[in-house]
Amino acid sequence: MKTLETERVYLREFIESDWVGVHNYASQEQVSEHQTWEPSSKEESKEFVKQVLDDSQIMPRTRFTFAIVHKEDEVMIGSGEINIRSFSNKTGEISYILNPDYWGMGIATEVAKVVIGFGFSELNLHRIYATCAPKNIGSQKVLEKSGMSFEGRMRETLLLKEGWRDSLLYSVLTHERPTEQV
Repeated sequence: MKTLETERVYLREFIESDWVGVHNYASQEQVSEHQTWEPSSKEESKEFVKQVLDDSQIMPRTRFTFAIVHKEDEVMIGSGEINIRSFSNKTGEISYILNPDYWGMGIATEVAKVVIGFGFSELNLHRIYATCAPKNIGSQKVLEKSGMSFEGRMRETLLLKEGWRDSLLYSVLTHERPTEQV
């Protein structure tokens, strides 16, 4: 698969040694705050990468997970993902996660845009959506800046340790995508 590129990062297929980069961010409490998982152990980070590598071999492929590499220092700083949720309805879901050292710089928006573009141009999707926690203002801004429209609030969609959590739903259709995603 080809490498995706933005101004400051490139996205490539995962390799086994990426567990170290994953662990650098996934082991932090603030990263897992809005997730269904707790901060990761080294073994859990290794298992995540193993699962990504295994999923990349399943055909037809439905999961495309990219390691985000910062161009300036060649450090793996996160992951961007698109999952085909329906082949017949041409629907996919994106997600992204970054090391907190790179939060607030617009990198997540760059990643979301390039992954959305990949979904439309390479996977021939019609609709791409994403969800986020209502308290995750940063992720809401990323989704809006990446060209997605707010569709609504889905009630009690995820069971977290403190109870049920709502999710905000955003989406973009192929004919709505910004020109830089083409």
